[in-house]
Amino acid sequence: MRLSGHGLVCVRGGREVFAGLDFGAAAGEALAVTGRNGSGKTSLLRLVAGLLIPAGGIITLDGGNAELTLPEQCHYLGHRDALKPALSVAENLAFWADFLGGERFDATESLAAVGLDHATDLPAAFLSAGQRRRLSLARLIAVRRPVWLLDEPTTALDMAGQDMFGGLMSDHLGRGGMIMAATHAPLGIEARELRIGGMA
Repeated sequence: MRLSGHGLVCVRGGREVFAGLDFGAAAGEALAVTGRNGSGKTSLLRLVAGLLIPAGGIITLDGGNAELTLPEQCHYLGHRDALKPALSVAENLAFWADFLGGERFDATESLAAVGLDHATDLPAAFLSAGQRRRLSLARLIAVRRPVWLLDEPTTALDMAGQDMFGGLMSDHLGRGGMIMAATHAPLGIEARELRIGGMA
């Protein structure tokens, strides 16, 4: 499996963010997308996720499921945790599993993997910022998808949380998955760098 972008052009609000951008990642590889603020790191992830339409160029996934679109084979984890405060930890995860579709999952196992199995019935409104991020990360393993698109994924995580997430990413890559992560900080795994230019 290989995810590729060729000659990508991104325009936001009438401004060209980047042009002529190429990238590639194969199964088992991680790509760290770096660059100054405003250079287009988040925009690139959103293009791959199908949330933005490129003004030019093409994005392809070779060797994926031919019956699914590229966005249907991606997990996009943005800056915001997208949780419903009144729902419990387990209910939030169940909502996302139903929304994303795919194979049924073991909620207890998914929450244990991110260290939240003790908070299953706690309303999300009572979670700390780090716990909210952990619950968002649980989505990645509750529903298996081959491409993870991560925007500053370690935000709000303490050292233990970063170590935990490093293990999840390593396991995903070991299963033949791919990761594209926009980041200003080390990911904690081996990753090739894709630096995007642009104005801050």
